[in-house]
Amino acid sequence: MAKPTGFMEFNRQSPARRPVPERVHDWLEVYEDFPRERLNEQAARCMDCGIPFCHQGCPLGNIIPDWNDLVYRDRWHEAIDRLHATNNFPEFTGRLCPAPCEAACVLGINNDAVTIKQVELTIIERAWEEGWVAPQPPAARTGKTVAVIGSGPAGLACAQQLARAGHAVTLFERDDRIGGLLRYGIPDFKMEKRFLDRRLAQMEAEGVTFRAGVNIGVDLDIRELQTQFDALCLAGGATAARDLDVPGRDLQGVYYAMQYLPMQNKRNAGDEIPDSAFISAKGKRVIILGGGDTGADCLGTAHRQGASEVLQYELLPRPPATRPPANPWPTWPNIYRVSAAHEEGGVRDYSIMTKHLSGENGVLKKLHAVRVDFVNEGGRQVMKEVEGSEFEVEVDLLLLAMGFLGPEKPGMLSQLGVELTERGNVKADESKMTSVPGVFTAGDMTRGQSLIVWAIAEGRQAARGIDRYLMGETALPDTC
Repeated sequence: MAKPTGFMEFNRQSPARRPVPERVHDWLEVYEDFPRERLNEQAARCMDCGIPFCHQGCPLGNIIPDWNDLVYRDRWHEAIDRLHATNNFPEFTGRLCPAPCEAACVLGINNDAVTIKQVELTIIERAWEEGWVAPQPPAARTGKTVAVIGSGPAGLACAQQLARAGHAVTLFERDDRIGGLLRYGIPDFKMEKRFLDRRLAQMEAEGVTFRAGVNIGVDLDIRELQTQFDALCLAGGATAARDLDVPGRDLQGVYYAMQYLPMQNKRNAGDEIPDSAFISAKGKRVIILGGGDTGADCLGTAHRQGASEVLQYELLPRPPATRPPANPWPTWPNIYRVSAAHEEGGVRDYSIMTKHLSGENGVLKKLHAVRVDFVNEGGRQVMKEVEGSEFEVEVDLLLLAMGFLGPEKPGMLSQLGVELTERGNVKADESKMTSVPGVFTAGDMTRGQSLIVWAIAEGRQAARGIDRYLMGETALPDTC
């Protein structure tokens, strides 16, 4: 694979982030371009490991050693063909995926892992530059129709695969633009929307019909779609946000992350949102509850909006700096990480539980909290409040980024009467079909809150199941 001694000759290098004083004043992506000549060396670090555990780490089954080798040998056209064989949207995963493949890299046992994610991103960006990414309309049409509900990565992947198989696909989205969380949940500084738009143009040329601004289950009963289409795919995501059940939750100034983030993306897209309706952090002391990716997205957005101060609180303890013994390679390392948004400022604090909120005249003014400790009782971790650790802090804007509980039940799920799992997700069999014949599901709606790479993998798997359901057999690849 690549250069047999490459991992001994070259150190890991990643793209540099633009200077903080520069990037916090715009909405452009934070990373600088990575010199293509240095990427050859990075691909050369892919070692002849015998068993490529990166495959195990990647839900898509990306053939990583192959395209590393092709990049090293300057065979870029073959590299994008190999990459596209398992991944519909490497420009999305190359920017947004946390790279579980790198966590599983054999070289990562005792060295820095191969820069798989950067190699992937560079391959696809060169392919776009060279004109190698073109529409792939089917050679023949099947006469079958499929409705995909939800235009996030799972819905997009499912729709593209089905269109290429020759089916007439209509993709429904309740928001005013296509893209789901890619459009309105991911800030532009993590992925500029021009990268999404060019892929949507390819899909339209392949025959996918987009219908934005249609809330299935509200604007249109999903049972009507069952009469109009031969199969359905539910890919609406896990959009039921975890709430903060404390006194004072109803005060003005408390918002879900997904109320806050889309507004800035809409303004960046040119939408006119009056200041009276716009949620802004400008000049405010902001507290973010939740230490995950969504919390970091809120943090970076608040910096760019001109927040006077940002605090980010997490209920769980601070993760360790390195892998603990109970979290060995090749599992995903639950360690302390510093994202681009964290580099830009703000205070992170851990083991904090909000007790209540207080305000004046219905407006939020203070957050009241206590520190907690996690102790082992009978073999399980139990959270206990630390006596005397109560504190209060002034706050103007409180953003709830505490994760999601699963799909929204009212609307299309209740209309269909699909069976749910114990965790409240949509239950599906191995082909991704729900308990309702002809109705399939993919992504967070069936997995729960997860990664973009899992969403794409699930969308591809659902497309395969739908194609077999409609045609009796399928030639679509199974990469999950």
